[in-house]
Amino acid sequence: MKIVVVSDTHMPKMNKKLPDRLLQDLQSADAIIHAGDWTSLSVYEALTAYAPTYGVAGNNDGSEVIKKFGYKKLLEFEGCRIGVVHGHGIGGRTDTESRARETFRGTRLDALIFGHSHIPLLKQIGSCLVFNPGSPTDKRRQPSYSFGIMHVTDGTLKAKHIYYTDKT
Repeated sequence: MKIVVVSDTHMPKMNKKLPDRLLQDLQSADAIIHAGDWTSLSVYEALTAYAPTYGVAGNNDGSEVIKKFGYKKLLEFEGCRIGVVHGHGIGGRTDTESRARETFRGTRLDALIFGHSHIPLLKQIGSCLVFNPGSPTDKRRQPSYSFGIMHVTDGTLKAKHIYYTDKT
């Protein structure tokens, strides 16, 4: 199973459409996870044209997005439990990962997906894969735009980032 993971699209402010590089992988996606800061439900509508789309709201999302998604999700794909949260809250952007981890404290997860910082991250903490896909449209101080791909095979999760420099 292929899951495309995005966050912080900030559309239409940061881009009028989903980047071509992202669209390539969406074509073969079995599911899509968005970790917040969609800023418009039109992003959800665009993503659902490719695969079932799940997500959470972020700090830049309005009431319509918040009502649809909420701020926290626990998903399960082929027996793998994935927690999703944007990661915003009190403290600076350097606290994003710890806030995301705190959201699911005491919950058994195979993976934790979060956004907010726009900083790609992939690491293992115990049996939990911790993953921030970065942003496909707003790289901020990062050298590249990015999103993620997770593969679930026989109850095992693997993830990687896709990096690119042209967001058209």
